[in-house]
Amino acid sequence: MIPDQKLEQIIKRFEELIQSLANPDELGKDNFAKASKEYSDLDPVVTEAKLLLAMRAEVVDLEEMVDDGEADAEMRTLAAEELEDTRAKIEKAEHKLSVLLLPKDIADDRSVILEIRAGAGGDEASLFAGVLFRMYQKYAETKGWKVEIISASSSGVGGYKEVIASVSGRGVFSRMKFESGVHRVQRVPTTESSGRIHTSTATVAVLPEAEEVDIQIEEKDLRVDIFRASGPGGQSVNTTDSAIRITHLPTGIVVQQQDEKSQHKNRAKAMKVLRARLYEHERAKADEERAANRRGQIGTGDRSERIRTYNYPQGRVSDHRINLTVHKLDQILEGVGLDGIIDALVEDHQATQLADMESFA
Repeated sequence: MIPDQKLEQIIKRFEELIQSLANPDELGKDNFAKASKEYSDLDPVVTEAKLLLAMRAEVVDLEEMVDDGEADAEMRTLAAEELEDTRAKIEKAEHKLSVLLLPKDIADDRSVILEIRAGAGGDEASLFAGVLFRMYQKYAETKGWKVEIISASSSGVGGYKEVIASVSGRGVFSRMKFESGVHRVQRVPTTESSGRIHTSTATVAVLPEAEEVDIQIEEKDLRVDIFRASGPGGQSVNTTDSAIRITHLPTGIVVQQQDEKSQHKNRAKAMKVLRARLYEHERAKADEERAANRRGQIGTGDRSERIRTYNYPQGRVSDHRINLTVHKLDQILEGVGLDGIIDALVEDHQATQLADMESFA
């Protein structure tokens, strides 16, 4: 149960923010941005807090009516029924408010670097990597997000050995972070004459985009190799030494970029990916340190674990983390059905956070 005092403190802070934002010149640019963000975060919390306080006050009044021996019997009966209904509403409101008050992942509002790589299964795995990438492209369209390919290595059969893209928009990471892991497909390849079902895999990594203020990269920590690009990309791609490989020496993280004809553009794209990978590296390290001191791990989970299976013959998709199976394969691959799975994953994550907070309260 969230104490009234805490709810009143939240409402008081919200009112202070309203007064501060009414005088932006006094706040200054940076403080105004911070206050606006805090106001936006608190707005739905305050709405629920005021509703909860009002219902708690109503419960006190109803309890007095029920306990009033001099009151009309019919009125007491009606009050008792309303009291039961209000208590049920309070229970739901408290749960909703508890979720709103959960610690926020500071990366949730960020855009992401999406990396998809073909796993086991040869050409079929590369085709599946292409299917996943198109699924995320279509999902991004439903959200109004922008997808831009940073680099891609085609397989020659219509799929990808590897594709790296930027997905930009509001709250991208808050939804897409649950997609990191090994995805498995079960289907009959078009080249399979006997109709035998093949199993292939692809790995997905979702990294929150990092800004320069998040990750300081020293030039002395980088080894930069420049070479002539190879593979698809047009005739002129191979005429200059424009491809670039950047190795971050302290971590051993390597990023290679050759899609652009300009060495400068390739370096900029490579640094964008490197910064995201280093940011995720630091986040994962922090998660591990926290997990060592807690019973339940709160984090992104183990990427080596198989997280989801797409079964074409049965038209089903199963997410193994929450034992969820839905028979909406077509809708999910079209992007429109993916929200249902992600919503379930968000709810499960929030339930785990709430249970973890209660056990350490």
